Amino acid sequence: MFSKETYIQRRKELKRLVGSGIIVLLGNNESPCNYPNNAYYPFRQDSSFLYFFGIQRDGLAGVIDIDADRETLVGDDIDIEDIVWYGSVDSVRDLAASVGVGHTAPMRQLRDIFDEAKAKGRTVHYLNPYRYDNKLQLFDLTGIHPDRQKASASMALIKAVVKMRSVKTPEEIEELERAAEIGYKMHTTAMRLTKPGVTEKYIGGQVDGVAHSYGAQVSFATIFSQHGEIMHGSPSMAKLEDGRLALCDAGAETVNNYCSDNTRTYPVNGRYSQRQLEIYSIVEACHDHALQVARPGVKYMDVHFAVCRMMFDRLKELGLAKGDTDEALSAGAHALFLPHGLGHMMGMDVHDMEGLDQINVGFDEQTRPILDQFGTNALRMGRRLEEGFVVTDEPGIYFIPALIDNWKASGHCAEFLNFDQIETYKDFGGIRIEDDLLITADGCRFIGKDRIPYHPKDVEAFMANN
Repeated sequence: MFSKETYIQRRKELKRLVGSGIIVLLGNNESPCNYPNNAYYPFRQDSSFLYFFGIQRDGLAGVIDIDADRETLVGDDIDIEDIVWYGSVDSVRDLAASVGVGHTAPMRQLRDIFDEAKAKGRTVHYLNPYRYDNKLQLFDLTGIHPDRQKASASMALIKAVVKMRSVKTPEEIEELERAAEIGYKMHTTAMRLTKPGVTEKYIGGQVDGVAHSYGAQVSFATIFSQHGEIMHGSPSMAKLEDGRLALCDAGAETVNNYCSDNTRTYPVNGRYSQRQLEIYSIVEACHDHALQVARPGVKYMDVHFAVCRMMFDRLKELGLAKGDTDEALSAGAHALFLPHGLGHMMGMDVHDMEGLDQINVGFDEQTRPILDQFGTNALRMGRRLEEGFVVTDEPGIYFIPALIDNWKASGHCAEFLNFDQIETYKDFGGIRIEDDLLITADGCRFIGKDRIPYHPKDVEAFMANN
């Protein structure tokens, strides 16, 4: 939790950007796992509520009356039965005071706020909810069916939240650096433990434990798999095999809810084969190229295609691709190997603010998504970069057997792809290298003072000595 003044200033700026009306930010409730008293742990507050109110407790809402310049924390005090089981907690009034909010109200009065605003013809601004309990609560308050709430959400509020949360302040960057420190420990733990015969599930569990042991949690479900060609491959009970590659995509979320997100791909036996090195060196070069290209004023879509161009040229050198590179990219041929975008926004959410609809977060009036091309339609971040943005840099090359078969059978992009040669890589898997980029005044830098090993010699040396 930051200082009281931080939250006061954030709400002041939000009021300025939205202009008039009433803003309602719903916090999250506990989420039952398999019965009401067995909730998913730890509790995770809604990020936008946290950004403006900074309070971790469940069952709250924040109301900002812009015109009256009145802020209210809405929620019920914890009763004695909950105190018996979970201990005493601050009252709603004390919680409000801790972040500079002058008024409180019980949850039942939230309906009165909506009804009074409707009677007076005032605008109530709310964000599109992503949890079903909040969708039902909003349905009760507004009469708007959950299927239509996204369309009726306040675009003025969405734009204001995106504008503010996109640019990270120095105190936020410090939190992101803390997340990176924990992420470093998570990934180096995985690298130390990786060896033939160990199960994916064991290493994935150890990685998660590192995050929790430092007072944090994972920023997303840990990916650890020998099948790197599967974008989100969950750890299985399969044993690691000599000669295979292991891909670990994992991140931490600090106690103040700022995230890290890194990926490394390394040999199970500690030594890359020549064929693995040939593909790995392309991904390595693309990863580093983004660091040279990304800077304020540059569209991240252009960084994405600069990386794709380098990748395709290098794949042509290996005989896997052919033809004019620009024509190949225009046709989408590169997506056989890279079926996702270069990266996404990072912050309090690992895919920062994606719940507000990716088109509002990753694009702007100048840069629109390309929705009609496989692979490119998965680009989450294309907009012009600004100082203070944090984005991921995560190129990869994947050999997905079903996708290869599909494209080969249909002849899709056959003029740019050597399918006979590609066939020989169907047992290869996939490689991804990912770090988090902070856009600075004159360029960018990676977040995290300790770099998780990714240059091949560094990876092999680390695994040999640990």
